[in-house]
Amino acid sequence: MSEGEQPTVYHPEPQSNVGKWILIALAIVYVGASAFFIYDQHAKLDKVTQAQAVSDKQIGDLTKRMQSAEADSETLAQQLGMTKKELATRAAELQRAQQAASASAAARIAAQAEEEKKDVGAVSGEVGAVKTDVGGVKTDVAATKASLEATIAKLQSTVGDLNVQSGLIANTRGDLEALKHKGDRQYYEFTLLKGSKPQAFSTVALQLKKTDPKRGKYSLDVTADDKTIEKKDRNQSEPVQFYTGRDHMLYELVVWTVDKNKVTGYLSTPKNAPIPVSATQQ
Repeated sequence: MSEGEQPTVYHPEPQSNVGKWILIALAIVYVGASAFFIYDQHAKLDKVTQAQAVSDKQIGDLTKRMQSAEADSETLAQQLGMTKKELATRAAELQRAQQAASASAAARIAAQAEEEKKDVGAVSGEVGAVKTDVGGVKTDVAATKASLEATIAKLQSTVGDLNVQSGLIANTRGDLEALKHKGDRQYYEFTLLKGSKPQAFSTVALQLKKTDPKRGKYSLDVTADDKTIEKKDRNQSEPVQFYTGRDHMLYELVVWTVDKNKVTGYLSTPKNAPIPVSATQQ
């Protein structure tokens, strides 16, 4: 340095504080994390300790129960006059007997179920048979209806002895059944014996007086409204007519067989005529 020159002085720059603060922050974070970890581990250790205590208590209780059971077993064996081994053997025998009984009960239940299945099958078969019978009955009913309709179609009407147009005339019991099913009038079948007392039908009484089988003729008395009307020498299958009742209803009778001492036939009355009150008028 030459004389008269000023010496150069170097002033060091102050160090930056940023790095120091970063280190301080990291230290704080580390300390906090370490404290939390220690606290968490301590809590877990407390839980493990409590669980261990509970387990120890349960093990103690179980040990006491086992000891009590052992004592009870010994006491029972002593009361029964048996050793523990004999008691165990007897218990095994009872268990086998119980298992055998259970198996037997299961077998009985299975057999009963099988028997019930057979019964159900039998009932199903019977139901099928009933259905078949019902079908047959329906067929029979249809055939009977067709037969009745055919019979009715063949019947004829004629003029009665009062010159009033009669309804359809039944000449046999089968014809009469057909007319009954038709339902237009009420019909009462009768058999009158010669010499018998008057017989009541609906609101009238009939008494046979005479028969002539060769000519197919007969005579009878009709009692109605306290009056007796003589129907003399009427022909077989001829509608015999008379009026009766307050409403002047037309009744008619037809005889389809004439024998030596009896006649058979039917009395026909309007649908709204009174029903019979007594079977025989004395």
